[in-house]
Amino acid sequence: MAERAYLDWNATAPLRAEAREAMIAAMDVVGNPSAVHAEGRAARALVEKARGQLAAALGADGCDIVFTSGATEAAALALAGRGLVCAEVEHDAVRAWCAPDLAVDGQGRVSVPDPARAALQAANSETGVIQELPERLAVSDLTQAFGKLPIAFNWLGCETGFVSAHKLGGPKGVGALILRPGLDIEARIRGGGQEMGRRSGTENVIGIAGFAAAAEAAARDLADGVWESVAEIRNILEKTLADRAKETIFVGKGAARLPNTSCFATPGWKAETQVMQMDLAGFAVSAGSACSSGKLRTGRVPLAMGLAPETAAGALRVSIGPETRREDVLRFAEAWLARHEKFRARAA
Repeated sequence: MAERAYLDWNATAPLRAEAREAMIAAMDVVGNPSAVHAEGRAARALVEKARGQLAAALGADGCDIVFTSGATEAAALALAGRGLVCAEVEHDAVRAWCAPDLAVDGQGRVSVPDPARAALQAANSETGVIQELPERLAVSDLTQAFGKLPIAFNWLGCETGFVSAHKLGGPKGVGALILRPGLDIEARIRGGGQEMGRRSGTENVIGIAGFAAAAEAAARDLADGVWESVAEIRNILEKTLADRAKETIFVGKGAARLPNTSCFATPGWKAETQVMQMDLAGFAVSAGSACSSGKLRTGRVPLAMGLAPETAAGALRVSIGPETRREDVLRFAEAWLARHEKFRARAA
């Protein structure tokens, strides 16, 4: 059986060794972080240490960090009831709370006439397109950018942001909301008043410890230039495909993109078909966001960028990471191109 290659890092990154070690250590801390006895104080110390670690990795010193069950919950905390606008290219967790009224150009870049009433992602999960965040932006989804791009929240100019652990090698099921000092939000989950009264419920101490360790490791990777090497491998993949699949379109390639993301579409060749074919061939890739309860959600973002429906429906995403090898993407390219030739023959 051929070796499998995991090429779906934007859906979830493999758990980092640093995160695993931190989580295993946290399992031995038995106290509830809201308890006042010694065991409870030990658990609280882990949570507050992690809060400081995450703030340092985010460049958010002095800001309020609220731990949540993930970016989706953090988005709800930041957006619910505010009547903000966004673009159609935003993640569903943002679109659920905003009117998708902002204009998108053919490269996926969004125009924001009134930042104080808008939500704008730092980078798109499907295309990798990076946005320029305007001053006084109300909310930014930093989930895909955090860990792949240098981020200093204190310098971004936005009032609120949110992130997720498992996108940068932490555990699934933990995220965080970042608030400028002095801002407040209405709690969506009420009860014991944890997380400064903004998110009740006993903190996920094990997950939070893993999140902070992953964030620190991701910051070291950035400083070491790891993602520059990832971008080189991504570019090799795109050149290999473009040289032999002339009609294939690389979505958002004219804009600044995440170093690990390639979204490409062949008119008439459905992305669902490609995902299943490549899975059988030993490659994990995706068609759109992974946060849809196992459903294949294809085409919305490329369609918003102006691609024809039959082209947008064929958009496939390959997203790689520091563990991805050059030979992994070349094996994928050969497997994909072989099936691409069969598709062209059938379509002729």
